[in-house]
Amino acid sequence: MKVFVDGQYGTTGLKIHERLVQRNDVELLSINEEHKKDPHIRIQFMNEADVVFLCLPDQAAREAVTLITNPHTRIIDSSTAFRTDDAWVYGLPELSNVQKGAIANANRVSVPGCHATAFALAIRPLVQCGMLPRDYPISCHSLTGYSGGGRALIERYESDSTTESIDRFNRTQHYSLNLDHKHLPEMQKFTDLAFQPVFLPTVCNFYNGMVVTVPVVTRLLPNQPSLQNIHTALTDYYQGEAFVKVIHPEATKGMSQSNLDPTLCNGTNNAEIFVLGNDDQVLIACRLDNLGKGSSGAAVQNMNLMLGIEEGLGLTRRNNKT
Repeated sequence: MKVFVDGQYGTTGLKIHERLVQRNDVELLSINEEHKKDPHIRIQFMNEADVVFLCLPDQAAREAVTLITNPHTRIIDSSTAFRTDDAWVYGLPELSNVQKGAIANANRVSVPGCHATAFALAIRPLVQCGMLPRDYPISCHSLTGYSGGGRALIERYESDSTTESIDRFNRTQHYSLNLDHKHLPEMQKFTDLAFQPVFLPTVCNFYNGMVVTVPVVTRLLPNQPSLQNIHTALTDYYQGEAFVKVIHPEATKGMSQSNLDPTLCNGTNNAEIFVLGNDDQVLIACRLDNLGKGSSGAAVQNMNLMLGIEEGLGLTRRNNKT
């Protein structure tokens, strides 16, 4: 099986390459350093490959798709360009009980954003079962490592050594203060919400890892479900999933702040969901590696499904004792 990673030197591309290079069922097509700017070789590899990963900015991804004329080449795109495009399949296998089949049969798959992945895993089951109304005024907060900002932000954190910059980067930085983050359209569409959430992301001074939190006031919900009701709904929805785990309530009682460390899923394709708080106010938290389940891990998981092989091949699972 021939695979080409277009944009292999970017953050996501490097991680995909790292995950695939150890596999003996994959032949990675790589452009030599001296030819990396040769458009003819790039187009040749894109049409020779069985699977192409696009790890490019949005506009570059749109342009790249037009260069692939081989009808048998299957594309997995990591940008936001096609996530809400109905001609593409949304690459979150755990989204519903039919999503894996849709991905397996697709020629075009869009990898979800990291924030959107965690948000959808946290609340879609509750919307689907009617526990959370579609028009609930939902808010969401995300703590994430700076690698999510791509090469430019990584360089700002790791290259700027002035005292002023070090002091600034050691503090958390809220962004998208106009409440217009580019993940919002997919966050709404794939949770089936009537309106977009109020979403505030925060970048922190660690490389990768993230926790997305969603507060819910139960008195505003139909039948005022308890914390246990919410936990049960999530547990039932993800029963049997290899990479999504709902943490048992007994494990969260008296949980210290270090147990919700955003980095504890790093290096894996896992997503962990916590149901915290009490029967009046519930906090649903989802932890994952923004470079794992939030990007390259999800991309490889999608490829495995598209090729009809075990979905976890080449992906790391780690049992967390939390």
